[in-house]
Amino acid sequence: METARVGVLFLVAPLVTLLLMDVSNAQIPGFVSLDCGGSENFTDDLGLRWSPDSDMMSGTVANISVANETSKQYSTLRYFPADNNKYCYTLGVISRTQYLIRASFLYGNFDSNNVYPKFDISLGPTHWATIVVSDANTVEMQELIFLATDPYISVCLSNATTGQPFISTLELRQLNGSLYLNQYENQFFLSVSARINFGSASDAPVRYPDDPFDRIWQSDSLRKANYLVDVAPGTEKISTNMPIDVSRDEMPPQKVMQTAVVGRNGSLTYRLNLDGFPGFGWAFSYFAEIENLTSHDSRKFRLILPDHNDLSKAVVNIQENAPGKYRLYEPGYYNITMPFVLSFKFEKTTDSTAGPLLNALEINKYLKKSDGSADGPLLAAVTSAYSTARWAKEGGDPCLPAPWSWVQCSSDLQPRITNINLSGKNLTGAIPVEFTKLGGLVELWLDNNSLSGSIPDFSGCPNLRIIHLENNHLTGDLPSSLANLQNLRELYIQNNLLSGKIPAGLIRKDLLLNYTGNGGLHKGNKGKNLGLIIGLPIGAAVILIAIIAAILLMPKGKKKFHKKEGKPPHRLPSLSDTAAEAAHCFALSEIEEATKNFEKKIGSGGFGVVYYGMLKDGTEIAVKILTNDSFQGKREFSNEVSLLSRIHHRNLVQFLGYCQEDGKNILVYEFMHNGTLKEHLYGPIARGRRLTWIQRLEIAGDAARGIEYLHTGCVPSVIHRDVKTSNILLDKNMRAKVSDFGLSKLSVDGASHVSSIVRGTVGYLDPEYYISQQLTDKSDVYSFGVILLELISGQEAISNENFGSNCRNIVQWSKLHIESGDIQGIIDPALRGYDIQSMWKIAEKALLCVQPHGIMRPSISEVLKEIQDAIAIEKGADALRDGSSDEISRHSAHSSINLGSLDLTPGDNYLSIDDSIAGPAAR
Repeated sequence: METARVGVLFLVAPLVTLLLMDVSNAQIPGFVSLDCGGSENFTDDLGLRWSPDSDMMSGTVANISVANETSKQYSTLRYFPADNNKYCYTLGVISRTQYLIRASFLYGNFDSNNVYPKFDISLGPTHWATIVVSDANTVEMQELIFLATDPYISVCLSNATTGQPFISTLELRQLNGSLYLNQYENQFFLSVSARINFGSASDAPVRYPDDPFDRIWQSDSLRKANYLVDVAPGTEKISTNMPIDVSRDEMPPQKVMQTAVVGRNGSLTYRLNLDGFPGFGWAFSYFAEIENLTSHDSRKFRLILPDHNDLSKAVVNIQENAPGKYRLYEPGYYNITMPFVLSFKFEKTTDSTAGPLLNALEINKYLKKSDGSADGPLLAAVTSAYSTARWAKEGGDPCLPAPWSWVQCSSDLQPRITNINLSGKNLTGAIPVEFTKLGGLVELWLDNNSLSGSIPDFSGCPNLRIIHLENNHLTGDLPSSLANLQNLRELYIQNNLLSGKIPAGLIRKDLLLNYTGNGGLHKGNKGKNLGLIIGLPIGAAVILIAIIAAILLMPKGKKKFHKKEGKPPHRLPSLSDTAAEAAHCFALSEIEEATKNFEKKIGSGGFGVVYYGMLKDGTEIAVKILTNDSFQGKREFSNEVSLLSRIHHRNLVQFLGYCQEDGKNILVYEFMHNGTLKEHLYGPIARGRRLTWIQRLEIAGDAARGIEYLHTGCVPSVIHRDVKTSNILLDKNMRAKVSDFGLSKLSVDGASHVSSIVRGTVGYLDPEYYISQQLTDKSDVYSFGVILLELISGQEAISNENFGSNCRNIVQWSKLHIESGDIQGIIDPALRGYDIQSMWKIAEKALLCVQPHGIMRPSISEVLKEIQDAIAIEKGADALRDGSSDEISRHSAHSSINLGSLDLTPGDNYLSIDDSIAGPAAR
């Protein structure tokens, strides 16, 4: 560990002066406030001094203007390329000191692309959060509490999924040594999920100077979807001007403790969403008696959690634990598992005269620290010698969350350096001895520099396969230890000042060795000294020469491959294209034989009639005969044939061919045994066997994958334009596939939308598209959001009876219920055995999908990710209900008290924490 600290010190030494200057210029000791993209120092209305980040970070500055945000620090931002690199801020800290670090992001459409960015932010090698912008005019904020173990920390942006990584502000706040003290601070960070000031008179948060540590306490008056809803009748706000003794525990600010809510009817109930959960967390309540109770009055209450009676035993008695008025009492849990949706109640005991009181609440999630690369300290020592070079100032861990531009790493949990490429970087002096200690190193490229001295012993790098040291000033003998590298296959040392005899072991190896341009280096007495040795069998040499020739003759340029399936994006020709990729053309007689002269009708609609058939080889087919003989109908037929003959995905109904004879336009598809999703939700099938919630989620996931392929896997992308439950078909295994591409449109490269006559189905039709006649992929997302609401509720998209007198469609009806916190009011009564967390996840994402403006909607990829998360929650819940999962059983051996409807163990961030301190604690 000491070596690691020294290495980090060397790595960031060039920034010491700047960082110390920032801290000393700050009005509050231990505070650093960076105005990202700013150009000057200034002091804001709170008395916080802000400094520009221009001296410590590259990237591009953008100016933005957002109507509801007037703070100067949000008038600029700094953004970075959407590449494979990471971009790191390095800040000085005091080792063994607690800090709060806060990063904020205000998009403001700085790139004029209206593409909401999504990227990762990390603290050193530890993934901190994924930043998902959902509103161009809203500040996204992330806070982390950590114990510094080194003199410096790095905050890095990387891995942009959409848009470009950017940052608006970065703030560091030194905390008092006793704040957030817990047994896990050396292994875990605390990611702030909720910090709430109850009883606040306004929506404004409480922070510095009221909180001397500049924590941000959000007002309980701030109403947003599913945040602090289900408030019990009789809940009343109270306040006092009397000073509160807060000089203990987490030291919440007096202003927060001077307000509270009281349950006059005997209870306080709330529900809120917890960012980052389910998972293990730190949760404490803050109480102070601020009412004038008489000597005959008492205030005693219990915490009530659904399905967890064991947590309801402890009685909260503020007077007993904080004798006298106006004193802090802080009970809570250091180690508790919590769900995504937290429902809780404080209820007075039978012997209490006063209802429960709550001043504040704070919940943080444990975030497992990453150890980073095992080779980090070695590379830190190397970069310290080249502190002014750009390549040496990339910051953070060499491998995580993304590798430095000149490094490649293994995929191990604690990665090792496998490739170093410092070709032509103006290196001088001896080859860094640290490189000889990289046990995982496979390739070393140090060519075209000014390195001098001898070649060191690389015995500490047993995996070395390729070494490039050519075009330097290296001197001395060629070390015999190179022959002992069992995996060495290429050694390039030409154009140096080496001398002596080439070790016999190197000559006998299967090795490509080039030592030309070293006048004093020779093989010995055998053969001519040509300077090139290929120590391979003749056959292998011939193959090698052939491969090299093929590479040299290969056309220049790289193929771009589709990142999701490892294949090139499928480029769709124009509709007039008559390439050999055209669909199979069936003879009408073949269709008639397969369908027994159209004997079995299996579906119908405005498009025509669908019949069942079977080909001679046993393939079951669905035959669609289009009834629209108009020009529009023929164009839709041509459109679907052209599209379906060129797109292929496991979640799109397979198109087998077409037929155009005797004036008939016929499409032939694979037969889907279980009909349409609509039939399973509302038809006769639904009355016999209702889909379970997990089945509905899996169907949604399948359909989302099919749409995602259309949007991102095809070039140009395809907009379906008629996504609805009747166009989602189910095979014999109940896997879903998207069908019916008669109305689909190809997007135009470089265009944000396609101008189009409005087509679609009432109830699923994007209102923005209807008004503007400008079609985008977000129109499909709107329709898919309607489907998600149908899956939750079991209700059709349009109804004159089911949604009450004020609503005619599922979007209006669902929005009224969900935004008021009444999700139970829309859940299909036929559903049983679901987890409310997964239901909330899908309901919230559905509301985002049906936002009135496309720019406010997520991409279908983001929707798919949420569906996958909901499925994971359901599967974890099923395992717990069944009690049959070995994985859950293994985790439960370390589980703590559960909070919420179910104990859902998070997969990636699972942590083992001793049960002995899982119980409630009073700070």
